[in-house]
Amino acid sequence: MTSSLPIVATMIGDPAGIGPEICVRSVCSEALSGLARPLLIGSSAVLDKAAGVCGSKAQFRAFRRFAEIEFRPGEIPVLDSGAFDPASHRFGEHSAACGQAVRDWMDEAQALAEAGRIQGWVNAPVDTKSILMTGISQAEAYVAFEPAGTFQLRISGPLRAVPITEHVRMRDVPGLVKRARVLELVRLLHAALAKWGLPDARIAVAGLNPHAMFEEDRAEIAPAVADAIALGIRASGPATPDAVFRQAMEGTYDAIVTMYHDQGQIPLKTAVFEGACTLFLGLKYIRVGTPHGTAFDIAGTGKAQHMTMLAAMNTAASLVAGKGFPA
Repeated sequence: MTSSLPIVATMIGDPAGIGPEICVRSVCSEALSGLARPLLIGSSAVLDKAAGVCGSKAQFRAFRRFAEIEFRPGEIPVLDSGAFDPASHRFGEHSAACGQAVRDWMDEAQALAEAGRIQGWVNAPVDTKSILMTGISQAEAYVAFEPAGTFQLRISGPLRAVPITEHVRMRDVPGLVKRARVLELVRLLHAALAKWGLPDARIAVAGLNPHAMFEEDRAEIAPAVADAIALGIRASGPATPDAVFRQAMEGTYDAIVTMYHDQGQIPLKTAVFEGACTLFLGLKYIRVGTPHGTAFDIAGTGKAQHMTMLAAMNTAASLVAGKGFPA
């Protein structure tokens, strides 16, 4: 590995889903050229199969160990431990074998990133049911998807939104909207945006309630915004939830802190779904995911759109290269 370009790895997702297909289409594009060296983590046999589905002539070369990897023109390196049996592979089917493969590949990507051997990694869509079939609990599965101490910044065009809560019951959300937690996320978001090329970012904090008019908005969110302003952050809020996303799309804000998962996801997926991706805040390396699932119903047909995966790879490559958010 002689090039000085950073390495961005992509875990190919559940082998039975659309992950391998959209990885093939994306990694063969020119979007990453000159920014980073792409590496895939998964099964080279599954990728060969996906390339056939896509009508791609991509050439994959498997390596068992990271230290052996070579980046050669015309070849895409694949870190493939050989543990997944391609003979058992079927598109569109839940299986413990696929779930275990995903767990192993995610652990490998995570370990490489933690050790600084790769500078970023992208997580292709995974299937929760297959992962649960390996014998772990729902809570244990979420730890892999939502590492402790992190928040997920969804970006799509001019919209950037990050919630203070993720997969929790709606009835539990108000109890989690606390001044200290809101301020923590505003500060983390401000620092991340500054590092990624937006040093004076305008951050809106959405209200929890309609028109941001009730007690949580007054007692928890407004004081947190005041605390952020006192620290020199260009924060404002609590902002009216039904207007703040349109205002961001018009250029008034650079990012929005939301109070729960769907508050930001609905406008993002409605406004500009293709091209959206998710950045994890709070890590020392770049980790990016896609905003959709494995689409078992169309897996293996070549019909899946790959623009979200391409956006994830391109965003990861641009950020690790120090170029900021891609245009």
